[in-house]
Amino acid sequence: MSARLHALHAAGQSLWLDYIDRQMLSNGDLARRIAEDALTGMTSNPTIFEKALAEGAAYDAQLATVDAALSDREAFFTLATTDVRHACDAFRGVYDKTQAVDGYVSLEVSPDLARDAEGTVAEARRLWALVDRPNLMIKVPGTIEGADAIRQLIADGINVNVTLLFAVEAHARVLEAYIAGLEQRAAANLPIDRIASVASFFVSRVDSAIDKQLGTMAVASPAQAGTFTALQGKAAIANAKMAYRLFQASFAGPRWAPLAAKGARVQRPLWASTSTKNPAYRDVIYVEELIGPDTVNTLPPATLEAFRDHGNVRASVTEHVAEAERALAALEAHGVSLQAVTDTLLAEGLASFEQSFVTLLSGLARKRAALAS
Repeated sequence: MSARLHALHAAGQSLWLDYIDRQMLSNGDLARRIAEDALTGMTSNPTIFEKALAEGAAYDAQLATVDAALSDREAFFTLATTDVRHACDAFRGVYDKTQAVDGYVSLEVSPDLARDAEGTVAEARRLWALVDRPNLMIKVPGTIEGADAIRQLIADGINVNVTLLFAVEAHARVLEAYIAGLEQRAAANLPIDRIASVASFFVSRVDSAIDKQLGTMAVASPAQAGTFTALQGKAAIANAKMAYRLFQASFAGPRWAPLAAKGARVQRPLWASTSTKNPAYRDVIYVEELIGPDTVNTLPPATLEAFRDHGNVRASVTEHVAEAERALAALEAHGVSLQAVTDTLLAEGLASFEQSFVTLLSGLARKRAALAS
């Protein structure tokens, strides 16, 4: 049943589950997935935790013991770090077996810190100490301020998952931050051989935004409708292929060599937002078309099950790169600005996670009040 998932892993792509809840940590489901499905990591975000906390009473017992003097934010991180710590323990065997290449669980800093580098560093350090597991990754948004925080956190020896990357330019910024952080740490004669980082490059949302724009253009210009329709569904995968090409170039050459000699690990591209939003597209397209060495795909449960059932594995991320360049150039030539789209998606992503966090804290406050009464 899991042959396709194991084949995907054998092709160089790590499978991380884009989901966490307390039930799967306690009922054996996560342990089964690790043993049977080649699952080697897990990611979380405010929206995932919002859903987990809102459904059922799995967190009520612990929440009832949380000090009433703690803020709702502090109460949330008490619950979240408990889950993440247990998940880290579940993946510890993977972490040890792979010599710290895999087996990571991600926990995000508060979304309202996305434009605050100092605040991000302070909270990341606090969460790192609170979870106290070597296979934790702290999630930091890939904003300009986030890149500043990433450099310092890597220099501190803290594993980082850079999230909400949509633009290749933003990817370049965080690659630079990662390498600079390693250089800073190496210059202080501190070890760099077990520091891990991934750059979470969001995929399907790019197609959703650009396809909508192309659809509007096709209606406005019927004579060119065929051209615009042919470009739909091309941008996201092409954009990700450009990011992978940048990744390959960044970890080669004279700057990287002395760090690699000290055991430094590459910052792997992680494909996020890989569920298919358009039902006209194959439901595993954002997995099948981005397979290659040193990559991670964080899969929602439904996408993982779909790939288990009918996914095809081939080394695809380096295929048709020139064609991908031409598709992006054609979009620009027709007035579709990838930069404008990715800027908007970043702003929307930050706002969405912040709103999820606000909703989460509001729900947590109501639950705390009900339990107290």
